[in-house]
Amino acid sequence: MSHENHITYLEFSAIDLQLTKNFYGAVFGWTFQDWSPEYVSFHGAGVEGGFDASGERTPCTGTLVIISTNNLEQKLSDVTTAGGNITKGIFSFPGGRRFEFTDPSGNGLAVWQTENNPT
Repeated sequence: MSHENHITYLEFSAIDLQLTKNFYGAVFGWTFQDWSPEYVSFHGAGVEGGFDASGERTPCTGTLVIISTNNLEQKLSDVTTAGGNITKGIFSFPGGRRFEFTDPSGNGLAVWQTENNPT
């Protein structure tokens, strides 16, 4: 299978790598590989990626990365408990529901649940 024209890796900025690993590990169950004091990759997100704490990147808020879940209300609670900031509460749209948040470094993401997968 060719990977030409596929998104194969995502990089986000991070202020504190340990705080970032704690957040994404607690909320989404991702695992991590430390590569340097300023870089860690993540696994288990459906696409590979990493967090860069070099200061060369700014938090991503223009492109919205959306993560799926089977329990939207629980995931919203997990995000807030782990230190995320809800920027748009749960709302419905054709095909499902979602909420938007920023992680502890200020990156904007969303979590969604399809309408065919109610809690």
